[in-house]
Amino acid sequence: MRVSFWFVTIAALFVTCLITANIIAVKIIAVAGLLVPAGIIVFPLSYLFGDVLTEVYGYAAARRVIWLGFACNLLAVIAIFVGGLAPAASFWKLQAAYSAILGFTPRLLLGSFVAYLCGEFANSFVLAKLKILTKGRWLWTRTIGSTFVGEGLDTLIFISIAFWGVIPPAEMLTAMLTQWLFKVGYEVVATPLTYVVVNFLKKHEQLDTFDYNTNFSPILLSR
Repeated sequence: MRVSFWFVTIAALFVTCLITANIIAVKIIAVAGLLVPAGIIVFPLSYLFGDVLTEVYGYAAARRVIWLGFACNLLAVIAIFVGGLAPAASFWKLQAAYSAILGFTPRLLLGSFVAYLCGEFANSFVLAKLKILTKGRWLWTRTIGSTFVGEGLDTLIFISIAFWGVIPPAEMLTAMLTQWLFKVGYEVVATPLTYVVVNFLKKHEQLDTFDYNTNFSPILLSR
């Protein structure tokens, strides 16, 4: 697959949204009376850009970017961890704040990484299959449908791993449903933007990939 300026741009936006969401997720915000992590402001955009990658460039291209996002996120986590361990200058008194805001636990990291991979690959797989099923029509059905599945898995896996035994089951269920519906609603509202970006890219790239013969294994980096 040829690598174009627009492909690199979408990939960079995807990775930026992912890493940014993970950094700001430590803050809990209130949206319409619902309590959600601040990462929800930008994280659903990673699914939007993931949809664009699969729709225009195909599942194999999206797979490479998903793994790139994983690697970049891992690098960011390692850098933050090492930065926290490094001895602070004598005049710098913000170590506690650094640890509180940028610190993490192995359990949260495990939940985040597993949820990301499962959710993103499910999203891309469902979109690619629905594109074949619909013969490329009704883009909204596959962007919303794939997000419904992908974000559902992401939310279920992350909250289950990160908070099982920490908060009551009823509250876990409420948190899952709240975040899931918010993320899907985000995708619905952003659908017009998805149409604009997809149509622009298909026109300028002269490309509209259908994954008829694609190997859908998530561990490959090529077809």
